[in-house]
Amino acid sequence: MSERPLDLISLGRVAVDLYGQQYGSRLEDVTSFAKYIGGCAGNIAVGCARQGLKVAMLSRVGDEQMGRFVRETLVAEGVDVSHLGMDPNRLTALAILSIKDRDTFPLLFYRENCADMALSADDFSPEFIASSKALLVTGTHLSTPSAYAASRTAIDYARQAGTRVILDIDYRPVLWGLTARGSGDIRFVESQSVSSHFRSLAGSCDLIVGTEEEFHIAAEATETMAALRELRQLSSAVFVVKRGSKGCVVFAAKIPARLEQGLVVRGECVEVLNVLGAGDAFMSGFLRGWLRDESLERCGYYGNVCGALVVSRHGCAPAMPTRHELDNCLARAESIERPDQDAWLNHLHRVTTRAQAWPLVMVLAFDHRSLFETMVDECGTSRDYIPALKGMIAAALLKVTQDYPGATGILVDDSYGQHVLEQMSGRGLWIGRPVELSGSRPLAFEAGINVGLDLLHWPREQVVKCLVHFHPDDPPDLRTQQEDQLQALYHACCETGHELLLEVILPRELPRSGDALARALARIYELGVFPDWWKLPPLDETGWSAVETVIAQYDPYCRGVLVLGQDTPFETLQKAFAVAARYPMVKGFAVGRSIFGEPCRAWLRGEFSSEEVVSAIEANYRQMITAWLESRP
Repeated sequence: MSERPLDLISLGRVAVDLYGQQYGSRLEDVTSFAKYIGGCAGNIAVGCARQGLKVAMLSRVGDEQMGRFVRETLVAEGVDVSHLGMDPNRLTALAILSIKDRDTFPLLFYRENCADMALSADDFSPEFIASSKALLVTGTHLSTPSAYAASRTAIDYARQAGTRVILDIDYRPVLWGLTARGSGDIRFVESQSVSSHFRSLAGSCDLIVGTEEEFHIAAEATETMAALRELRQLSSAVFVVKRGSKGCVVFAAKIPARLEQGLVVRGECVEVLNVLGAGDAFMSGFLRGWLRDESLERCGYYGNVCGALVVSRHGCAPAMPTRHELDNCLARAESIERPDQDAWLNHLHRVTTRAQAWPLVMVLAFDHRSLFETMVDECGTSRDYIPALKGMIAAALLKVTQDYPGATGILVDDSYGQHVLEQMSGRGLWIGRPVELSGSRPLAFEAGINVGLDLLHWPREQVVKCLVHFHPDDPPDLRTQQEDQLQALYHACCETGHELLLEVILPRELPRSGDALARALARIYELGVFPDWWKLPPLDETGWSAVETVIAQYDPYCRGVLVLGQDTPFETLQKAFAVAARYPMVKGFAVGRSIFGEPCRAWLRGEFSSEEVVSAIEANYRQMITAWLESRP
């Protein structure tokens, strides 16, 4: 089966989860929610893709905003969505939940006639099922006649094609109509009808995974070993019993007298925030090994580590560990006492789950506030014209960006450019937005001490840009103040999920020796601050070499460096680009005044029309892009 294009087809629930952001709260008292992709099959698809498996989603979502969110998220995770239908007649399912305590998770499912339960055998072909090494079926899709029929057909196709069949029991009594609608957190209710559904499929499976209670319902038994023995009479599948912090127990053949006589794989010690999603993470880790024919013990260990990492995080799918995290955890297993508290693992999760790659970024920077104020004051005009100026710069950028999709961007403020930020949202541009109080040293933020709260209201796609005048030889008091601010900002970005671009400029009053900037970056890294991006002034070869060495040493996952302009003449910047572009970590530029300065002043003096300003800025921006592209090796 090694030649098959897919490792896994994940069939079943895919939805939107709305997670309460107030821990220790009843669902009635939650005041804000985080939105994630969810559903057992959707979570497993994301988790397996993050482990490097080639995964396709087989389900439906609504042809509406939530459905597009699910689809776009899966695409960003590398999941094949060619068989994720967009249902025009049904809505995407929702799950709304809160984290009351480590054992209590009030949960509401909104799944009345939802899109994923309308999956039909007409939505896939035998050839599609045969294109994968394995088919995963999740238990909720056995709860209605039509969804059961679709699952049964997919399993039949798999058996005919030699595609392995995996059953995640995924038992939610509320979704079978066995509890009150508000009791989504109840995990077990006996039901002969439910048991008959699972028993009817057991003989067709190669792998069955569930908790002890889920094996009870699957076998219609009330004791774990009795349930396993009953299922073994129906199926030769590998059984995997998930036991939370105790790890898992695997049974590949005859069922012994006691649970502990199976293949016991130990669990990991972590602080539990949220057990929801742990089973899906376990399945993702287990399948990483199982689909590559690794030992069952190794598969169980992968699953246990993945589950342990997820229970310490908020959400299900976004908490799924990546291959880089798991590999690092395995490589350092003896030295990691608590995976959830390991700083490097948490950093790896942040940087290896980024949604979009940016190998090339050419930014038109017009986030300046005081510069524009000075410009209009000198021309004797009103500051009310500044938003119009920024609108013209944005219009010029849009004329250019269509020729360089996925490689252009903007830096713009919300003081005079909020309308531009709103206009540019959702266009696939790299978007940066400043937080620093212009000209501050020590560093201060426009939002004051509440910068973290301010970021909660920013769209996730916006990169937090912060300019700091920083020198490693600053006086101790000044350096401490600035470092405290940088740490606070970085932790806020980690909490809200925003990327951070740190612009570092050495203050004029201190020496600017060849390694001063590199030492400044090293000092910031030593604080535990890991910017996604750096924005740095032009350097000579010695300076770039030192900077590249520091970044490689402290954070090889850094997105890269953007070269700033500082109102430098084009010819000088062109020479600077020729040096910077030789270094792989320099991904592009973020230049402003050199592009828009003169056209904007001409407009303020009445020498240019609005159309002429846009054309001039467009021409300058294109010239800058050409200079950068021609400088690249």
